[in-house]
Amino acid sequence: MAVREVTSAPSLATLYPKALLRRGGGSTLPNTELVRPEVVVDPAHVAAYNQVCGFRFSDELPATYPHMLVFGLQMALMTEPGFPFPLLGLVHVENRITQHRPLLLGEKFRVSVRAENLRPHEKGSQFDMVSEVRSGTDTVWSEVSTYLRRTGSGSGSAPKTQLTPPKPSALWQVPGDIGRRYAEVSGDRNPIHLHPLTARLFGFPKAIAHGMWTKAHALASFEGRLPDAYSVAVRFKQPVLLPGRAAFTTWQTDDGWAFELWHARKPKPHLDGVISAR
Repeated sequence: MAVREVTSAPSLATLYPKALLRRGGGSTLPNTELVRPEVVVDPAHVAAYNQVCGFRFSDELPATYPHMLVFGLQMALMTEPGFPFPLLGLVHVENRITQHRPLLLGEKFRVSVRAENLRPHEKGSQFDMVSEVRSGTDTVWSEVSTYLRRTGSGSGSAPKTQLTPPKPSALWQVPGDIGRRYAEVSGDRNPIHLHPLTARLFGFPKAIAHGMWTKAHALASFEGRLPDAYSVAVRFKQPVLLPGRAAFTTWQTDDGWAFELWHARKPKPHLDGVISAR
């Protein structure tokens, strides 16, 4: 795999207009790994992220925060000329983050991103964006984001079943501006998150919350109960329309925790996840 160094964070302000114009091309994922060799996080940015997502202020980075460091590289790779799919229209269906030890403010990191594991799906094609953060020679954090490119409707043969939401542990009041607030700290200014009018252009009746915000906000509820090394994996289901109310449920498992997020009044699942010790 060819390794290409990027000396500074990619400009998301220029990548989104580029993404709007791209239609995709080719049939294989690029054999390229993008790398930023020296990254130091900005404490003010971490504080802003913590405030939006609900984390306490600390010298330790939330396990979801390094996604902020890799997202620009992911965007840069997915908007390159040879990338097989247009970025807008991809659906983030799963995300797994592994923290091998706490990451601290003031540390210097090496950040890398690559695409792999292109495979068929009943509704189109799936692939993984694999990201790693290293300190020295040690991998201290990794992420696998799975994306779906829909090209068909699937078989449609599975019978519909009546879903039964679990009893909630907490109710979330999700404000109408959370998409814009998270976009401000993350740089993820996909139009579906910003305003009802731009969301309707992509088939949504209202703006929707970022999936990674829902994951981060869920993880924030476990602060003080997590080990130094753990994995947190989620499956994104139906989006959270803004503004909205959501029912959040948690329970303990043999090696950690499980959680789900549902619509507060309808049998409509938004997310499910598991936290497991490493």
